[in-house]
Amino acid sequence: MERTFAIIKPNAFADGNSGKILARIYEEGFKVVGLKKLYLSKVEAEGFYYVHRERPFFGELTEFMSSGPCIAMVLEADNAIQKWRDLMGATNPAQAAEGTLRRQFGKSVGENATHGSDAPETAAFEIGYFFSGLELL
Repeated sequence: MERTFAIIKPNAFADGNSGKILARIYEEGFKVVGLKKLYLSKVEAEGFYYVHRERPFFGELTEFMSSGPCIAMVLEADNAIQKWRDLMGATNPAQAAEGTLRRQFGKSVGENATHGSDAPETAAFEIGYFFSGLELL
């Protein structure tokens, strides 16, 4: 079993889609081993997305991620990282495949409803950023 980190972003939370996204997560066979509702500060969002600090979208991204509540999760499944990325779909909702979360709930590249780790090393950092070992079931 592999673990990955996932976020239901502020736009999906504000639009009332968190429950629908969680339902899909369970339908697709993931086990949710960590879950919490958060309201990230700008500094916390900057720390989380530090790898993008030199990119032109960094300010906009961290502003958005600190604009409202989100749901942080640790998901477990066989091949969880790729499985979650496949369920999310392409970063740009307009280019995401039908049936993916970003196609269904995303508004734009920036407000694309969900986040997910892209590699085991990233997952380890992201899980540790939001969860202590005692919080994972």
